[in-house]
Amino acid sequence: MPRPFVAYLRVYEPLSALDAPLADQARKALEAGPLSRADASARERELWLRSQLARPRRLLPGERSDGRVAHDTPIDVMTISPAEVPGDVGPGPLVCPLDLRARSAAALVGFLATSSGPLQDAALSVSPETIRARATAVMAELMGGAVHVISTTWTVPLPWFALVDPDARRIVLAPRDDPERQVSWRASMADARQRVARARKVVSRSLGDEGPAKVLTDTARWLDHFAPDSAVELDYGGLVQLIEDKDLLEDTSAQDVNAIVDALEAGDAEEVALRYERLREFWGELARRERHG
Repeated sequence: MPRPFVAYLRVYEPLSALDAPLADQARKALEAGPLSRADASARERELWLRSQLARPRRLLPGERSDGRVAHDTPIDVMTISPAEVPGDVGPGPLVCPLDLRARSAAALVGFLATSSGPLQDAALSVSPETIRARATAVMAELMGGAVHVISTTWTVPLPWFALVDPDARRIVLAPRDDPERQVSWRASMADARQRVARARKVVSRSLGDEGPAKVLTDTARWLDHFAPDSAVELDYGGLVQLIEDKDLLEDTSAQDVNAIVDALEAGDAEEVALRYERLREFWGELARRERHG
């Protein structure tokens, strides 16, 4: 079974920066063995399917049938070493809790906002009002007020590339069905915040506060929830299963987005158009796959 066609933006915080209850859970998870990036998406899919196949069906992973948190459900974390991140981060270990219950709640709210009534009736076993109330309660329980992972299906939001140094790309060209196949970037929190702040200012001044500028604003606010000595990771995740080796090697998305920010600042409309057309061609192919299955 292929991995989900999902890309991720993750934050890894120093274990010492987590609040006590979450830090204790994360320590236990590290002792049991953290998830590798290759296993994370499969683990998320497994927990979600378990919740939907249970009888009675659970609204969210990690819950009992009455909606209460199943406290015996282990927390899942990913971890990296500060040595794997350009810039000043740490001390280690750096950990990224998957926050699957909270992310699932947020995803359900997003589903309500973008789906039709008949589709909601077919997919959901409870009312939209119940889902919104549950999601609000779940997010209120979240330590620090934000999930450590945000994700998108079938594509990468182009403004995310403004957070990373294009030269920091990590690429592994394993076979398409090999979970080790990857494309990712890592950055220190300080660098990511500086980059996103500059990009938001430039894009907002040139293009207005909606569209890309709003994505950058929302991303900057999300980053502000975390410790300043954290690390940020942009990961193509399961999207690498859809892209040929040659196209991955020739992918210049990070370079193009950063060049667009520079060109907007310099008022070079021709360069903006050239770079955007290259991005449109690369990511448009994945968009077509989504539409036509």
